[in-house]
Amino acid sequence: MCLAVPARVLEVRGSRAKVDFGGTVREVDVTLVDVRPGQYVLVHAGFAIQVLDEREAEEIIRAWEELLGA
Repeated sequence: MCLAVPARVLEVRGSRAKVDFGGTVREVDVTLVDVRPGQYVLVHAGFAIQVLDEREAEEIIRAWEELLGA
């Protein structure tokens, strides 16, 4: 099973971006997507694989919070 986690893009430098996973900041590869700071992406294995709109990202984040709080 693959697991992709939403993150907000903080900064983009070439093919790398700093993203925020709700308080944890990591650097990921963004060669597969066209992304700008402030957007949300789905991240799998260190790669941003899809750009999400803000509403969709927030829905996924809420679902994760519910799941982890159970």
